[in-house]
Amino acid sequence: MNAILAFDRIEDRHRHLVGGKALALATLMRSGIAVPDGLCVATTVYEDFIRTTGLDTRIGLELGRLPLAEMRWEEIWDMALRIRNLFLNTAIPDRLKETLAAKLDKRFSGHAVAVRSSSPQEDRAGTSFAGLHESYINIHGLDAILEHIRLVWASLWSDGALLYRKELGMDIRKSVMAVIVQELVAGERSGVAFSMSPDGADRAVVESVYGLNQGLVDGTIAPDRWTLDRRTGKIISHTPAVRKQALRPAEGGVASMPLEAAEQSAPPLDERDLDRVFRMAMTLERILDRPQDLEWTFRGDSLFLLQSRPVTTVRTGATDVTPWARGDKRPWYLSLKRSFDNLKVLHRRIEDELLPRMAAEARALAEIDPAGLSDARLIEAIEMRMRIHQYWVGVYWRDFIPFAHGARLFGQVYNDLVKPEDPYSFTALLGETRMTGMERNHELQALAGMIRNDSCLREQLRSGGREDPEGAFSTHLTAFLDHYEDLTFKAVRFFKNRKGLVRLLLEMATQAVPETMTGKPDVSSLAAEFISRFPQDRREFARKILEIGRSSYQLRDNDNIVLARIEAQLLKAVDEGKRRIGVLDGVDVEALSPRQVVKILSDPAVIPEIVKDRETVDEPVQHQGRPGLAPKAAVTAVGEFVMRARQIIGQPAGPGLAVGPARVIVAVEDLFLFKSGEILVCDSIDPNMTFVVPLAAAIVERRGGMLVHGAIVAREYGLPCVTGVADATTMIQTGDRLTVDGYLGIVTIGD
Repeated sequence: MNAILAFDRIEDRHRHLVGGKALALATLMRSGIAVPDGLCVATTVYEDFIRTTGLDTRIGLELGRLPLAEMRWEEIWDMALRIRNLFLNTAIPDRLKETLAAKLDKRFSGHAVAVRSSSPQEDRAGTSFAGLHESYINIHGLDAILEHIRLVWASLWSDGALLYRKELGMDIRKSVMAVIVQELVAGERSGVAFSMSPDGADRAVVESVYGLNQGLVDGTIAPDRWTLDRRTGKIISHTPAVRKQALRPAEGGVASMPLEAAEQSAPPLDERDLDRVFRMAMTLERILDRPQDLEWTFRGDSLFLLQSRPVTTVRTGATDVTPWARGDKRPWYLSLKRSFDNLKVLHRRIEDELLPRMAAEARALAEIDPAGLSDARLIEAIEMRMRIHQYWVGVYWRDFIPFAHGARLFGQVYNDLVKPEDPYSFTALLGETRMTGMERNHELQALAGMIRNDSCLREQLRSGGREDPEGAFSTHLTAFLDHYEDLTFKAVRFFKNRKGLVRLLLEMATQAVPETMTGKPDVSSLAAEFISRFPQDRREFARKILEIGRSSYQLRDNDNIVLARIEAQLLKAVDEGKRRIGVLDGVDVEALSPRQVVKILSDPAVIPEIVKDRETVDEPVQHQGRPGLAPKAAVTAVGEFVMRARQIIGQPAGPGLAVGPARVIVAVEDLFLFKSGEILVCDSIDPNMTFVVPLAAAIVERRGGMLVHGAIVAREYGLPCVTGVADATTMIQTGDRLTVDGYLGIVTIGD
């Protein structure tokens, strides 16, 4: 078995064994390019490892749970975490360990190394996989090298890599991984270069930072950027960075360190060194016969190539050089993964700037009553609120969604340290948060308790009578509505009137007084134990990553609620516009979009063709007259005979087992019809709709994963939860008896 190949032994015929990255480095080394020497652990070792340990079967079971094409990114995140945990808890067999140790220890004993991925699918034209597999810097000792080889193997199944393979239509089950172990060159100045700029075929680009490259690549340290003429190397432009930090080798890996004053005031490259990097890039392009994206570093006056891959996206005017460039989702895939330093910056911006600004904007809009505006001013108000809402939706996707990686990164740090059997046990440390949705639910329970303890009030409300406006219940209810009237769900305001809420409170009052969950772990003790596992000089990092994880976990609830308050102000203005429009012959005024309302208010003579363009909860598919049945392979209809699957598979997201009737949520009204003991079935649980969760026996979602709102709230209430159940809202009908197995992720329909 070709287990380990030295760079000087790698030839073109070894591509399937060593991958594109190792082959490129070996080719360039033979051509006289200065490349740090190293070895490549071949794909055959990876294949031997997963076959010998049975990981191939267990990975196959994960991949077989749901078709990847039907999984959302949250579900792919979850699957990737579970697979990573399999690698963490599966030791390299002694036979393989001895094979690897014989060469690795001999070659790298006493040296710091970089451990990098080199999949055969990487670094081909159109499929670079840049940034989607792991690399580890400043690794010392045989045991640490072997540990990080396993982590690179695991990164073959990272969420980003899986999404990328799905996008390219690759056969995921045939994926294999080689690993480069390379002597670390700890350069003082590092960077990347594109021999052909992704923004134009006539230009080249060089970016540089002080210290190691990792800060530039993961986005935590801004680089100086030069654009050059590809033909001459002449500088077209230089964009300087604000230079404050550099990433440098430190005990246990790398650390961000402040720059000296002289470094802050001068770019990392002078014109001579910039020209050397440019000439290297053009040389690589000639040797490898295609434009290159390379990483490099200067140690003293010596320039070293660290890695090189083909440039996969180049634009020339309105024309894309490669078909993949038209739909290149790699930047979005990469944005899902944020470094610790990047998350620290994002954390402060979200907590100190964005959330307060968004809340203040919602309050300012709420001070203007649309009912008091003239038609012209109302039109202006709707248009302004549409712009404001769209702006904050953009912020949500740009900043809030990526910050969700904070909980994932904490989970990865926790799992790498603790190596628990349950890959989601880290969520127990994240539960000590203040979620707006949970606080709202506590207030609802207090209102329900007032009904439960007052038989006269209960009977009065059941009979449809009006409660005493001066009474404690009425005062409390009015205060609740004033505070939460801005809740929205799929472009509908929840509490436009009191009746639905009173009906829900009556149902909640039928329950016994909710008991505090027993058996919940002591979060403070868990946190203290986690932090104590770190050496003294790393405990501040442990505290901060836990803080970021908790903030990220909490944000999955709170950002949606604040965003909904802005949406509610838009809907209030739109509802006022609909009221003024009144009744139109043949037109469903309630279905008008905000733009259509503006159009009719501006010119009442114009009656546009109505297209219901607002997003709604998935509605039951009408199939051959049978509501609720989708034309999927799991449903067969012949004449009047219908056969449905009894078991449907999803992702286990909340442990436990529950049996009860289904309540399928297809409209806001369904939430207020919810009965105690029913199983909540929906497309996905929005934080604004979790007020019904205390009534539920279990939760089933079509979309989602372990860190989506439904799963988070289910664990808070100790409910079984299964997410990622394809066609849940069409295969299940309200009233169906369900058995929800939150341990295995199985939902059984029928007795």
